[in-house]
Amino acid sequence: MKSISTVMIIISLLLGAASLAIASDAQEHIDSAIRHAEDAEIHGRAGHISALLEHAQESLTHARAAYKESSSENNQHWMTSIKHLEEAINQANQDHADVATDQVREALNHMRR
Repeated sequence: MKSISTVMIIISLLLGAASLAIASDAQEHIDSAIRHAEDAEIHGRAGHISALLEHAQESLTHARAAYKESSSENNQHWMTSIKHLEEAINQANQDHADVATDQVREALNHMRR
């Protein structure tokens, strides 16, 4: 009996540690997605299309990861953010800095919810 209790305690501790690691990874992706989107917006307002594109692409990578790891209640906001980032990248590739910046701003609005 004592060994079964010990095993159960060890399993519980390992599961708890794994849960914390997953939550930490999700938060890291959220923070990175927001930070890169903010940088993309700043560069977009300054007309730096290549920097806007670079940060929007990096933000998109982290937004997709955050979507995969987010709770179902936040999934819609992450999906909307991803769509806006994809459109921002599309517009930046066409040298439309103003429209791309607007799309990044919309993505940020959803990321922060």
